[in-house]
Amino acid sequence: MNENALEMIELELAILLRRTTSDNNHKKVGSLDRSAYLLLRRIAMKGAVGVKVLSGEFQLDISTVSRQAAALEQKGYLYKIPDPLDGRAYTFEITELGKKVLKEHMQARFERITELLQDWPEEECRVFGELLRKFNYSFLER
Repeated sequence: MNENALEMIELELAILLRRTTSDNNHKKVGSLDRSAYLLLRRIAMKGAVGVKVLSGEFQLDISTVSRQAAALEQKGYLYKIPDPLDGRAYTFEITELGKKVLKEHMQARFERITELLQDWPEEECRVFGELLRKFNYSFLER
């Protein structure tokens, strides 16, 4: 890879991460933190799941995912479904309140992204999305 391209990618990623996680962002986008958003969105899209599977998908320690899911359960966004074969195991499912909060948060995110990309041609938006997906999958392949 060309060294100039690598330097540009590294710098632009650092700037992107800083801007998307900054408390001083243009405006607050939604009410969920990043981990809560990702857990709720995953469960809403693919259905009930246990912490072990979530841990693997997000490449996080089981204890981290368990703590994050427990916090969402306390807020009423998730509920536990006991495993009928193993009384110690359970899966998490999203509640109606969790769906409502997730929908509101997603809408705020979509509005912000639309605002940021309003001057981009549709084709550039499509290619940008495809390249981001490809880049994200690279983490899973290495």
